[in-house]
Amino acid sequence: MLLNIFSPLCHQLLLLCVLVIPFSSVPVASRDPDYALGKRQTPIIPPLVNFQVSEPILTTVGDSNHYGMPFIGSYTPPPCTFNRVTINFTVTSRGRQFDRLGLMYLGDVEVFRTSTAEPTSNGIVWTYVKEMQQYNALWRTDQKIIFDLGNLIDSTYTASFNTTLTATFSTIPSSRAAADRILPISAKRSGTNGTSAFSLPGDNALVAYTIPQNTERAVVSLSACGQASEEFWYTNVFNTEVNTFEDQVGTLYGYSPFREVQLLIDGQLAGVSWPFPVIFTGGIVPGLWRPIAGINAFDLREHEIDITPWLTILCDGASHTFEIRVAGINNIGRGNASLSDIVGSTWIVTGKIFLFLGPEGSTTFGTAPRIDVSPPTLQISSGVTKNATGANETLTYRTSSTRSISITSTLKTSNGSVFPASWTQQLTYTNLNILLSQGFTQRTEQLTRGTDRSSSGYTSQYSYPLIINSTFSTSGGGVGITASLTRSLNLTIEGPSVFPSGIQFFNRTGSPAFFALPGHLSPVPYTTFPPPYLPSGACTTSTQSGSASYLSAGNASYSFGTTSQDFGFRGSEAVGVGGNAANEEFYTRRVRAVNASVVEDVEILIGRRLKSPLLGSNAKTSGEDLVQQGVGGRSVREFLGRGPGRSATLHSISGVDPIFMLALTAVAAGGAGWLLGPFVGEAAFRVVYRREWGRMAAKEKDFYARIRRHRVDPSLASYSNPLPDYYGEKIGSVQEFRTWMRDQRAYNRKRTSV
Repeated sequence: MLLNIFSPLCHQLLLLCVLVIPFSSVPVASRDPDYALGKRQTPIIPPLVNFQVSEPILTTVGDSNHYGMPFIGSYTPPPCTFNRVTINFTVTSRGRQFDRLGLMYLGDVEVFRTSTAEPTSNGIVWTYVKEMQQYNALWRTDQKIIFDLGNLIDSTYTASFNTTLTATFSTIPSSRAAADRILPISAKRSGTNGTSAFSLPGDNALVAYTIPQNTERAVVSLSACGQASEEFWYTNVFNTEVNTFEDQVGTLYGYSPFREVQLLIDGQLAGVSWPFPVIFTGGIVPGLWRPIAGINAFDLREHEIDITPWLTILCDGASHTFEIRVAGINNIGRGNASLSDIVGSTWIVTGKIFLFLGPEGSTTFGTAPRIDVSPPTLQISSGVTKNATGANETLTYRTSSTRSISITSTLKTSNGSVFPASWTQQLTYTNLNILLSQGFTQRTEQLTRGTDRSSSGYTSQYSYPLIINSTFSTSGGGVGITASLTRSLNLTIEGPSVFPSGIQFFNRTGSPAFFALPGHLSPVPYTTFPPPYLPSGACTTSTQSGSASYLSAGNASYSFGTTSQDFGFRGSEAVGVGGNAANEEFYTRRVRAVNASVVEDVEILIGRRLKSPLLGSNAKTSGEDLVQQGVGGRSVREFLGRGPGRSATLHSISGVDPIFMLALTAVAAGGAGWLLGPFVGEAAFRVVYRREWGRMAAKEKDFYARIRRHRVDPSLASYSNPLPDYYGEKIGSVQEFRTWMRDQRAYNRKRTSV
């Protein structure tokens, strides 16, 4: 099982109805009698339990060669009333396979973006439970379900992903307001059974809608992640630096390590997202993510932009455009830079417009929005150093940016209501990348911070620190990688987010509840915290750190590593009866894994420590578990997703892997220096100070003569009378020489008195 640390999904149901969405199947191979016989004859080794750590939530498809062939199913609302929906996504897989991106749609609207874990030869399993009540407007009508999990099966990549998706519909005593209508910002291909995500650059991610005139609140969510040459966008270089190490590691990926996802309304910037650096389970080094998946890897978080200030324009009965763009940086030279119109390939993007409507027949109007948006400040620098041969040895480049956005208006409704509407964003970004050893070693340090505020009371404060060190090499077609990283997601949400924060499930009634926790086979019962605490928001902190190595040799590959994660979920600014603020800690988890086994797991739910079902349960994985990722004629950086490069040449030294040869060279150089240093140093000193050397040599000879004359007889030493400093090695001054003489006399007096 893969570990996903997420919020316990709390069940307080008046009415419960479970729908198994009918696209569960088994791998084709499992229906083969020989396959079944092989299973019976194979010793039973439990599958690896993988998981992602995230806040608590209150409580199938067999994909083989499925690129461009998503699952298509029909959904009919269940025969029960409901105001809350959760989905349970469970996946099993066995064999070799890369991590894959999965997207789920209701019609043309993306409702879930996930990724897979990399399977093992013994098999893996993971489960993710996701809150879906924000899509109630869609769940209440017939829908076409499209699930796209592109996969490739051949003699090397042998694993399919066997997925089961179930939806639970329930009625709870109180629920948050959900949008009345949801409009997709997507390619709208469901009519032809296609997937609706835009691919940038290439697609024109633009749609047009006539917004209902009685809309009183509108929020857009952006879903975007980089793939292929953009998966590790935060390590990319400036366009002028892409050929810095062309002869050593090939071409590097460009457009800088900065990315901005933009929302435009009628061609004007309405808001941005500076993306969180998602690392999928094959990213950096696979051994980092067994069994703890990367932050957000199983549920890619979307960014909200409140467009309510635009309603004075959008509710005019005319058609308006909504567009998504992704920008990087063009370095103009001499430290000057501007946002680029395009980036590398590929960014997978969609969006949604959540509409909250007023009374039927009413109209929203008001003052035109005041738009205070200027280009971001961009500061960049870079430098290259050369080695003794004149070849480029290191590349250091820095990027920093700030941006401020403010959009305000005054809204009026036909019933006489007047209220201000505003959306503001304040963002800062810094990035330092250092490429060493002609591109074979890289260090990345990045920090993104932001505060988004809406007049609705919604506030989002976030920071994404990231540090990565990685070194790689090639030899004989194999690849070696060592890496370490530390990364965090710190997020505080206040007010009416369109997405559930999880805080609402920690009710104030003191009634029983059940929490679905990662790795637990059944929901955990618990009584939620009693009054009088009234949290106004949710605060999530998640920090991962680890180190791992990867080696491919022949037909096998191996990856070993250690990863730890600290996760905390609490209410922010909880207000008590007396008006005092407090922070309620609802759920914490500290988990550590070594070589695919959980060795530490401390899980606390509302003050109660839970017993971990995963501690020590994961078996060691085989060397055949990982995808054989030899270079295969590609550049090493292309293999790592860090640059297209060209066909890699063998950069071994006398047939030995460069990393090992460099290590041996360093050890040998140190030893030679230790042995030859005194001789070389003395010879150099004699040449530089020839006049003084004679006097120094005479004094040194006289000093050693004094030592020989006054030192004691070592043959007479005993336990009660140990030998003092025989060679005078501790003498560094006249005072220390006198002390040495007293020690010699004391030794002789003690000897004669015995």
